[in-house]
Amino acid sequence: APKHVKLPSIPEDAVQYQLFLVHPESSETEAHERFLQQILQNILAELAPLLVQYIWQHQPFNLRYHPEKGDVPAHLGGVTQFGDNVEDEWFIVYLLKHITRTFSDIAAVVCDNDGQFLLIEAAEHLPKWLDPDSSENRVFLYRGELHILPNRTHSGEAGWPRDSVPTVAQALEVLHSHTESCLAKQPICAALTKRLDGYPDKIQQNFHRAHCYVPAGIAVVLSKRPDLIAPAVSAFYLRDPVDLQACRTFHTFTPDTRVMTSVKFTHCLYAQLQQQSFVPDRRSGFTLPVHSHPQYRAHELGMKLAHGFEILCSKSGQSSSEKEASVSSNPLWRGFLDSLKKNGYFKGELEGSVRYKDLMTSAESFFRQSVTSTHRLAIQNPGQEMLKVLEDTSYSLEDLKNQEAHLPPEDSDAWLDISPQELERLLEERGGRGVSDGTCKTAQPDEEVQEEEAGYSLIAVTQGMKNFINAMSSHEGAEIPSSCLAQPFSFDPDAVTSALDRLLGSKDEELDSDDFEDDDEEDDNDVDEDEGVQNCESQEQAGAEALDNLRKYMDEMDQELQSTNIGRSFTLNNRVSLHRCCLSCEEIQPLDVDLNLVSNLLESLASQAGLAGPASNLLQSLGIHIPPDHFHTKN
Repeated sequence: APKHVKLPSIPEDAVQYQLFLVHPESSETEAHERFLQQILQNILAELAPLLVQYIWQHQPFNLRYHPEKGDVPAHLGGVTQFGDNVEDEWFIVYLLKHITRTFSDIAAVVCDNDGQFLLIEAAEHLPKWLDPDSSENRVFLYRGELHILPNRTHSGEAGWPRDSVPTVAQALEVLHSHTESCLAKQPICAALTKRLDGYPDKIQQNFHRAHCYVPAGIAVVLSKRPDLIAPAVSAFYLRDPVDLQACRTFHTFTPDTRVMTSVKFTHCLYAQLQQQSFVPDRRSGFTLPVHSHPQYRAHELGMKLAHGFEILCSKSGQSSSEKEASVSSNPLWRGFLDSLKKNGYFKGELEGSVRYKDLMTSAESFFRQSVTSTHRLAIQNPGQEMLKVLEDTSYSLEDLKNQEAHLPPEDSDAWLDISPQELERLLEERGGRGVSDGTCKTAQPDEEVQEEEAGYSLIAVTQGMKNFINAMSSHEGAEIPSSCLAQPFSFDPDAVTSALDRLLGSKDEELDSDDFEDDDEEDDNDVDEDEGVQNCESQEQAGAEALDNLRKYMDEMDQELQSTNIGRSFTLNNRVSLHRCCLSCEEIQPLDVDLNLVSNLLESLASQAGLAGPASNLLQSLGIHIPPDHFHTKN
């Protein structure tokens, strides 16, 4: 039986990642730790240009050394809580792919509360044997690609048996010795690549720059620490009545110092701030112009931001008498700084220039959050950090007002509004169906297209449903017929006949005692050959009797239902409808099964009024698309 190692639970909005050495050169603990610490320094220096500019929703990407524990060898790892912005999670996946591509001796494992969520992205292409129970310690990012330890069915093959769980060390050994065999199939890798398409340029595309009318102190803080926008928006978004008590009168960010400035958000943060309706307390001093004012949105956004910043500062408490340790005292800082310079982080700026100092401040802030031994998973006291920035920075209100004429233009927020067509396209993309098959269709007259579409749809519905009913399924759920997926559909008539025989009891299977009152049979060991033949004949006779009884029962049920109105809900076969007048009114008429099937499905689609429902979901999964105009077809 698989030996499962109980892992610590991961919060619902968090992602956990681990970096392992695929083939450690030394088994000595101290040497291994030194090597991993050196790799940590190199990794952070490599990622610094990407990470310093990034704005995290809640917690940043972070790595620290983890000593060996149980079956898990020493490694680098961390956990990031991404809150409402799932794009942070996928950015981390991109970072891990980048790390494993740059450092070829590193393999990464990443999971969240759903487990191996990378496999979910390529669920349609996974092999049958791979499921949540059989994927533990088998899925790695290595050399920039997804690798999966294959299922080993015979000794000597590459991989690991499905019915047991390898330790991390065993899995890494297989990954090292059979790298090519472990590389995931092309469709699986392609699905993951598609999800990460656009990085690292997507970092900039995920930002939204908007003009905000804010107190001068906020403009100064955000110019030095753009990352503090995240806790400020969260403070406003998650405010409660106690928080708003601090905003009756503003002590830190007074409204009479407001200036227009450009603020950099992420899409998630901007949506959270912009979409909430909020009316400030009359005592706060914040007033808004009329809705028709051209700068109404800037005033509204600035008012909301001011409330978030004021809430954080009200929670900062008294300034601590203990000074935060300088990053220069950390033994890793010097090597980290040297790596930054080698990677061109300072972009040729002269040491001591304003731009150089700003880059150094960002690097120090990143180093504190990502490297230090205390290892802050988030900004522990953002209010206190805001006050510290204000304390260390001198500014002129007049200069800030003069800068208003030179602000960069705002970004369009049209991305907040999604048309029904765009939503349908996105859903089809996520479902992996029907966006574009790469084929070019020739133009046809409208009437011809409608006629062809209608005929195709009805035939496709009938055949698709028949294939669905005949497809193989199991206790784990119904499987989509392979014919709908453009693959050959295998059908074994002998297996179906055998199943029917077992159901009706015409073979060796015994009939249920509830169906027939048979005498108790004697023990098979006491039956001689003649009796065996008699038993076989009696079983065949019983099976025939059972079939006759079933037909008789169905005929009687038809006769009884004929006196009700239920028959009027079905359509009779057209071949016999012309002869109805010649037949006795008590004679049962055959049904047109295909027509009834299509009619009922179309009626169900019409009742959904264009929304999702059982009929549309089933047809969509079968690859059948009924045009909206056909939902109200009269039959």
